Amino acid sequence: MRDALMRNYARADLAFERGEGAWLYTEDGRRFLDFTAGIAVCSLGHAHPHLVQALQEQAAKLWHTSNLFRIPQGEKLAARLAERSFAERVFFCNSGVEAFEAAAKIVRKHFADRGEPKRHRIIACSGSFHGRSLAAIAASGNAKYLEGFGPAAPGYDQVPFGASNELRNAITDETAAILVEPIQGEGGIRTARLEFLRELRRVCDEFGLLLIFDEIQCGMGRTGKLFACEWADVTPDVMMLAKGLGGGFPIGALLTTEKVAAAFAPGTHGTTFGGNPLAMACGNAVLDELLRPGFLDQVRETGDDLWQKLEGLVQRHPQVFEAVRGAGLMLGLKCRVPAGEVIAAAQERGLLTVGAAENVVRLLPPLIIGRAEVDTALGILEETAGSFAAAEETA
Repeated sequence: MRDALMRNYARADLAFERGEGAWLYTEDGRRFLDFTAGIAVCSLGHAHPHLVQALQEQAAKLWHTSNLFRIPQGEKLAARLAERSFAERVFFCNSGVEAFEAAAKIVRKHFADRGEPKRHRIIACSGSFHGRSLAAIAASGNAKYLEGFGPAAPGYDQVPFGASNELRNAITDETAAILVEPIQGEGGIRTARLEFLRELRRVCDEFGLLLIFDEIQCGMGRTGKLFACEWADVTPDVMMLAKGLGGGFPIGALLTTEKVAAAFAPGTHGTTFGGNPLAMACGNAVLDELLRPGFLDQVRETGDDLWQKLEGLVQRHPQVFEAVRGAGLMLGLKCRVPAGEVIAAAQERGLLTVGAAENVVRLLPPLIIGRAEVDTALGILEETAGSFAAAEETA
C-alpha cells in the first residue's frame, strides 16, 4: 500500500495491535512496557475495563449532536471538575491547543468587555509548550517551532521560567495575563518552584492580571494530586486541561471563574465536536477512577518509589545520567549522552519513553502502574545504561 501520510512525524518503526494495562503488543507478539502513555494521555493505561465499558455503552446510544443542544454527560463532567477545582465554568473542546486558543481569546475578551481592549498581551515562559497553532508557538517563543511560519502572531512576551523579577519588569499597560505550566513537559520536565507559583498569584492580584495555568500535561492526577497547582495551594483564574482527561479519547477543557467566563456569551466561541457524548462519557469514566479513594495516594507512592530508584540509577551511571526531574509520574532523566540514543536503546529492550528539551528522557507511564512495572522499567534502564558504559570501554 502506498504511503500517503505526510512526513511531519519521525515515527519509530513500531505498530501496535493491542494494549493491556501498561503494556503494548505488536502484531508479531512483541511486548513493550509503555512509559509514554501516548505522551501523558492514557492515564488509565490501555483497555481499562471501566473506560472501555463507558465508551461502548455510550457508542451504542449516541455519538454526536453538536452544541446546538444540551449534552447531559458534559454538564455532569463540568460540574465534577468545578467541584474539585477553583472553577465555576467549564468549556469543552477537542485538544490541548484548542484549550489554549480558548484561553487566549477569553482573556482578551474579558478585558475588552471591561473597556480595556489594549490589555491583550500574555506573558509566557521560556521553554514552554502550549501547542502548535500559530498563536501557541508565538506564546512559547521557541525559534525551533517558529521557523518557517512567517511573522510570529502578536500579543505574546516571554520571560525566563521561574524568574520573578524579570516577570515583573515585563508587565506593561498592555499586559492581560501570565501563562505558565507548573511543570514544563516538552521543555524538559522542569518543575516550577512552589513559591514561584505563589508569587505569580500575588503579581496578578497586584497588577490586576489574570493567571493562566497550563495543566494539559501535568494535570489530571499525573503529579499525585488532581491538579499540579494544588501542591502550591494556588488557584488560577483560567486553567487548560487535555491529555489525561480523556484517557486516550480526544478532550480538551478550559476552566475559569464565573467572572472570566462571562466574556464567552453565545456566538463568541465554539466548537463542532467539542464536548460530544462519546468524549464526555470517557472523561467521566476517567474521573471516576482518579477520584476513587486511594487512587491518587497510589500515584504518589509509586512516583516516590520510581524517583528513588531513578536517583540510584543516576548515582550508579553518572557517565550516562545527570539528574532526575519532575514530580509524581511525570519524571525525566537528564542525560549526559544523547537522550535520543537512550530512548532507542531502551526501546530495543522493551521500554517506551519519549524525549524532551535539554537532553531529557521523559517517563510518563499510565497512572495505574505499581511496583512491578517500576522494577521492570528500572531493570531495562539499568541494562541500557550498562550498554553505554560497555560501548565506552571498547571504544
